[in-house]
Amino acid sequence: MTQSQKTHAQKVADRFRKILEESDDQCLDDNHFDELSLLIESAIDAALIEKEEMIADRLQKLAQELRSDAEHFDV
Repeated sequence: MTQSQKTHAQKVADRFRKILEESDDQCLDDNHFDELSLLIESAIDAALIEKEEMIADRLQKLAQELRSDAEHFDV
């Protein structure tokens, strides 16, 4: 988790806290917001890992195509 992702997750949790405070509903404490921030971080991580896996698959396919082309290269 990069610092920017952690900061973004904290901002989302803080915004959620502000929305709740505006509604005068004080049912969540700081521990709940810390947990919310961790859940947001985990969601960001999962999305990034999924995207990285897709990119890795594309690179692997390209490498296989290049290897095949090199093996069949005629001068």
